[in-house]
Amino acid sequence: MRALLEVELDTATSNKLVSDGSITEGVQQMLAQLKPEAAYFLNRRGRRSMVMVVNVADEASLPSIAEPFWQQLNATVDLHICMTADELFEGLRRLKG
Repeated sequence: MRALLEVELDTATSNKLVSDGSITEGVQQMLAQLKPEAAYFLNRRGRRSMVMVVNVADEASLPSIAEPFWQQLNATVDLHICMTADELFEGLRRLKG
């Protein structure tokens, strides 16, 4: 199922990773693992952040999605199940029976 993954990096942790150059490789590894449909990088609440659209196979996939961000980047992670407009319209159609 499609999900919106929002990641906010801890500033002190990410400063060290930027300074030593390892942030690029770390982010590339996470992108290779997650294979997001889309990935955006931004400033959010004054922190380095990422927003990605990812596929979540099942609930048991959640640790493998979130743990690398928590452990390697000391990040805050939010995951929201989301849908396209067509999926929304299909869901609304099903409400009517």
